[in-house]
Amino acid sequence: MSPATWPSEGLAGLLILLTTLLVAGVAWHARGHLREHGVPAGRSHWLWPLLAAVWGFLTLIWLVSDLLTLYLALEGLGFCAVALMWLPGTREARRAGLYYLLASLSGSALILTSALLLYSHYGHLDFALLAQASAEDPRWRWLALAGLSTGLLVKAGAFPLHTWLPPAHAAAWAPVSALHAALIIKASLFLLIKLWWQLGPAAAPSMQLLGWLGAAAVLWGGLLAWRQATLKKVVAYSTVSQMGYLLLLFPLMASAEEGARQLAWQATWLLFITHALAKAAMFMAAGNLVLAMDCDDLKGLAGVGQQLPLSLLVFGVAGVSIMGLPPSGAFTAKWLLLESALAAGQWPWLLLLGLGSLLSAAYLFRVFAYCFTARAEAPPCRRVPSHLDIVPLGLALAALFLGLIAGWPVAWVQGGGLP
Repeated sequence: MSPATWPSEGLAGLLILLTTLLVAGVAWHARGHLREHGVPAGRSHWLWPLLAAVWGFLTLIWLVSDLLTLYLALEGLGFCAVALMWLPGTREARRAGLYYLLASLSGSALILTSALLLYSHYGHLDFALLAQASAEDPRWRWLALAGLSTGLLVKAGAFPLHTWLPPAHAAAWAPVSALHAALIIKASLFLLIKLWWQLGPAAAPSMQLLGWLGAAAVLWGGLLAWRQATLKKVVAYSTVSQMGYLLLLFPLMASAEEGARQLAWQATWLLFITHALAKAAMFMAAGNLVLAMDCDDLKGLAGVGQQLPLSLLVFGVAGVSIMGLPPSGAFTAKWLLLESALAAGQWPWLLLLGLGSLLSAAYLFRVFAYCFTARAEAPPCRRVPSHLDIVPLGLALAALFLGLIAGWPVAWVQGGGLP
């Protein structure tokens, strides 16, 4: 697990391709979505340069390997994300965006302080040089890693530091929520993984702690998603839950069993990609349903199954990946996680994978139960243009069938070697 084995080229290339696909899809969907909502051009024209900036900052994050550049890129990404959240101009959007900004700045303060601590003691901010210098004198490395990890977990909306995330998604435009859940918060988890593998690969107890935080996120996020009364908050808390699976990489990679480590590594990035595709599709489909019914309340969606079958189909296809059913990439990824946990002898994760899938099924089938509830009088329904369903349908199908070609992304990631 040395710094030289980080698979920078293959992994970065795959993530850049994913970023380009999703940013382009969000831009295409947003164009029609905002027009149907009647958003004035003066309010929406900032969306396009912000999307371009998000693509640039994400690409930089996937590529670079020094802490200063990564910090600056992450800050730029965070400010763009807050600006995107503020675009609707409503009171709820301003309040949620401010809450998001305060959380992001808190995380930034921890990251900057920890980075300065590393530089003051080791004189480097390049990951490879930091790893070499801190190996000789590791006293300050663990303190800095604790601060860096906490700051990144805040920015990622990871449990229990997730409270800013659902209100932000509920108030934002659906295409913005799609990009935010698919990639922006994942950038912080990407950096968390990279930091630990470059600087702290031997800290098994700390890795177990991160794994238990992920387990709590899967269960708590799933329970809260099941209890929500509005569609976008269901999808938002689902994001909190699904992000927890990515933290299972840490305890599994701390295993001495090489086979378990390799399976966990493959599973994490396959799940990373599948969730990005499926969650973007789900937020877009949810936005279409809310647009058609002019209502985000689940009870107000009664009868939508008969009137908007395509939008609901897209939501359902994305839900197959969220639940981890075959042939989705999430099913293959969770199967690899299960095999990794068995090989590592870490039995609690087996139970977690089962409970997490059941919770996902519970809150998604609850949504469908509302949508197919019959009404004595058909609720008013606005016809959604079919082109608004094309992009999310393509993304949902990509996530669904990714499991059938899982060897391709896994081989691309493995091209740089196993940490």
